[in-house]
Amino acid sequence: MLDLTHVRAQFPAFSEPTLQGQAFFENAGGSYTCRPVIDRLTRFYTQRKVQPYAPYAASEAGGAEMDEARSRLARLMNVAPDELSFGPSTTANTYVLAQAFRRFMRPGEVIIVTDQDHEANSGPWRRLAEEGIKIREWRMNPRTGHLDPADLEALLDDDVRLVCFPHCSNVVAEINPVAEITALAHAAGAFTCVDGVSYAPHGLPDMDALGADIYLFSAYKTYGPHQGLMLIRRALAEALPNQGHSFNGGSLYKRFTPAGPDHAQVAACAGIADYIEGLADHHGVSAAEVSGLMRAQEIALSGPLLDYLAGRNDLRLLGPAEAEGRAPTFALALDRPGAELAAALAPHGIMAGGGDFYAVRALQALGVDPARGVLRLSFTHYTSEAEISQLISALDAVL
Repeated sequence: MLDLTHVRAQFPAFSEPTLQGQAFFENAGGSYTCRPVIDRLTRFYTQRKVQPYAPYAASEAGGAEMDEARSRLARLMNVAPDELSFGPSTTANTYVLAQAFRRFMRPGEVIIVTDQDHEANSGPWRRLAEEGIKIREWRMNPRTGHLDPADLEALLDDDVRLVCFPHCSNVVAEINPVAEITALAHAAGAFTCVDGVSYAPHGLPDMDALGADIYLFSAYKTYGPHQGLMLIRRALAEALPNQGHSFNGGSLYKRFTPAGPDHAQVAACAGIADYIEGLADHHGVSAAEVSGLMRAQEIALSGPLLDYLAGRNDLRLLGPAEAEGRAPTFALALDRPGAELAAALAPHGIMAGGGDFYAVRALQALGVDPARGVLRLSFTHYTSEAEISQLISALDAVL
């Protein structure tokens, strides 16, 4: 069982006086930052803020911390360190990837995208239609938001080179069967690109178990700084054309980093590993088992909220009604704009968001007007039962 007192002690936000009484429910937009990340970022800026990898102590220490972040996060996700690249955001990383595939593919070949995705894993690929690459859309059920792998099978043929889909949508929240989908794509000779931004905060995945060729997620939604992390398996990374400086083409992780990364933020990402491994030590489990502790806490907290939402007839919950099959992100469509409802919750100490959340295509496919948007309530394993109760009371007051 997760020791919530220990967990919350690792996040300075929970002891910050200006945040007392405020319950944070917009974690899907960016989580609180854990103390090890903050400490590492502070240390880098005060002690190592020089060009890294030069032959003097401060520079060597800075470069070593950057390398440490890459190697330790790669180990947690079961990939080689050079299969992990850092970039300014997941959106920027996806644009770099799309440019690589633009040169890798021939006109007439196919990329499959979904209507369940955040725009970051949809728009950059769809724009390749301008280069003669064909785009096919794997569509979700317009009532439930479910992506059926059987529907994907009907879209696969010898022309498909890439299948892009989310591990879970930032509004539908259903956890998609990545390993099953990837197996279908591979059987058809296609690669897969998985947007893990909305899943990674709830447990870093084992890439060998998933089998995906590309996995993208954002450190700032996973307790860290504002960096996008991109895992590309070696065979594909070596086959794609270099997108970095010509002289960096021989370095796997530099091939997809056309601009210099933020050195301090890269180094600080090692704090994510500090946090996860610290939880493992505290609970007497392996680092891989920490994800299970996180998910068990999230599932337990989701139950009362789902029961409350199911008892109302004035809202529509997007995605599954069962906690086990979804991330703890709850998008609610109501007869009022989502942003208006988020504002109404604020005086009750609820920090939430409203809008389209860059998922315009998904909302349209589900029959929700993006201009009205949804109220989105999202939490992670560090949320408490008391905060869930506070949220339910606040919803009762404003709905």
